[in-house]
Amino acid sequence: MTSSTVEPGQQLHDFYQRYLDLVSSYDFDRLDECIHDIVNFNGMSIARDDLIAGFRGNIAAVPDLSWKVEDLLIDGNRIAVRFTMAGTPVQEWLGLKPNGARVTFAEMAFYEVEEGRFKTIRSLMDMDSLRAQLLP
Repeated sequence: MTSSTVEPGQQLHDFYQRYLDLVSSYDFDRLDECIHDIVNFNGMSIARDDLIAGFRGNIAAVPDLSWKVEDLLIDGNRIAVRFTMAGTPVQEWLGLKPNGARVTFAEMAFYEVEEGRFKTIRSLMDMDSLRAQLLP
């Protein structure tokens, strides 16, 4: 393989890394580069701006929220990712009250890319683990 050869999936890997860099730096204003105007999120059509509002709400509740990629798989135009998320909630978040503790929990997300941007996102969070860590 020469240095100019792109492995299958490498372009999507680079695309996903760019998306993760934007999210991790809370640069939500640039997410139009990665997400269609309307996206299917967990089976519902929602506007990108509403998805971004959700990101902003998460960061307001958990200002140090971070994502660590544990596994990333690419198949055609699909991306599957297993994360470890961590942060310290400072206000009610996902219906749970903060208790001062830093929480760590798993999330899995599945994406479909069309025309260079996410068209479908399916996300599953380990809410049981999160609840257990935020018990009073």
